[in-house]
Amino acid sequence: MTRIIDAHGLLVFLEKEAGYEKVEQYFISATEKEKQLLMASVNFGEVYYIVLRECGQEKAHEIEKIIRTLPIAIVDVDMQLAREAARFKASHKISYADCFAAALAKLHKGEVITGDKEFKTIEQEVKIAWIA
Repeated sequence: MTRIIDAHGLLVFLEKEAGYEKVEQYFISATEKEKQLLMASVNFGEVYYIVLRECGQEKAHEIEKIIRTLPIAIVDVDMQLAREAARFKASHKISYADCFAAALAKLHKGEVITGDKEFKTIEQEVKIAWIA
């Protein structure tokens, strides 16, 4: 199954918050199977801006380097992904950035790795791998 990691899931791992071991296991599994997790470029941008805002440019650059070592493929937003994200936003109370993770999961028939409770509103449409 294709796995999609959202910003929340990646930040849990990077900050070693509760549940980071689960995310770490997804990374180990992806490496062993030589199958990367997917992340929408919008969700990467969300991680980047949070680190930039809270810790500054140097730390944001360092985190970007770390992310590049992880088994994550960053997927650029195209029209199909943007349309699917817009459908989620139009019909659910969920942040716009989270809609891209959900859309990626729907288009790839995958599951979103997250602990973000906003995803509860779309559990009927997208499989969620809860980390906390």
